[in-house]
Amino acid sequence: MKEPVVWGIHAGKTGDADSLFLQKNVVAIGWDEMGDLSKIKCDREAFKHAVAKTYPTAKPGAVPNYAGQLLRFVCEIQVGDLVLYPSKRDRMVHFGRVEGEYTYDPKTSPGYPNARSVKWLKSVPRTQFTQGALYELGSAMSLFQVKNYADEYRAALEGGTQVVGTETDETVAAVAEDIEENTRDFILKTLAQELKGHPLAHFVGQLLNTMGYRTRVSPEGPDGGIDIIAHKDELGFEPPIIKVQVKSGDKGTVGDPVASALYGKVGQNEFGMIVTLGGFTAQAVNFAKSKTNLRLIDGSELVNLVLAHYEQFDSSYKGMLPLRRVYVPEPLGSKE
Repeated sequence: MKEPVVWGIHAGKTGDADSLFLQKNVVAIGWDEMGDLSKIKCDREAFKHAVAKTYPTAKPGAVPNYAGQLLRFVCEIQVGDLVLYPSKRDRMVHFGRVEGEYTYDPKTSPGYPNARSVKWLKSVPRTQFTQGALYELGSAMSLFQVKNYADEYRAALEGGTQVVGTETDETVAAVAEDIEENTRDFILKTLAQELKGHPLAHFVGQLLNTMGYRTRVSPEGPDGGIDIIAHKDELGFEPPIIKVQVKSGDKGTVGDPVASALYGKVGQNEFGMIVTLGGFTAQAVNFAKSKTNLRLIDGSELVNLVLAHYEQFDSSYKGMLPLRRVYVPEPLGSKE
């Protein structure tokens, strides 16, 4: 007998649909501006077209994401499938079996008009599951298929609960690394999209401010290859004086000609620094290694600096780059 497909669903960012799910015996999703989804052909392109038409200002990457979730909810979930709802209110994972086809009901809960009836079968504390299983259930999407740890959840439903042991170092490390990698990707993508061109120089200036430097950012336009002058003293006369060039491109690499050109503008008792969201060619790296007063900051090192000094940033940059400090498991015996 074929195992039932396992789906995961969230009740909004703050769990605001918790009562709707558990008291009305349904699972539901929003996107209420879309209207009755059963009128859309069960085809991915049809859903993408409908989403793009309803949300014309949505970012291009969001359209297929929304369309995929809506298509799954209406057309791919089958009666008899299992659905997992991790409640933020009681910290339980609620197991349900889908009992009904898609329905459109804007009156019962205006914010969640797209619904399917379910029979809730069991509630299991989150502590009963491995970290990997919980991580998969913590998907950023509202609706998603549980694949990697589906067997663990099926076993919990069928065979009772059992407290699991601590994860292997490999599993814990993988979870932590995924979270860190996603965060670093988010920072670089946001900087590349929101601070194209000269605005990135102001951001780097703010970063240097958090590190104790006073900065003068060149006005937009021809700057002679120097975007920022940084110094410790109030007037900018005392060494060290740092001349900074900022490259906002995140796809290419900065070559030796750029490094050489900046270094030619660095005087005695001065330092040069190039900051880029991307990387540097081997020639540029080798050139900088031979100069004790020239630093190259690539995208990876820039993220390190942002994370180290984030708390001191202005509220405007925190708003553009919203981050929250979290703790993740660390394998036993790991070293700094």
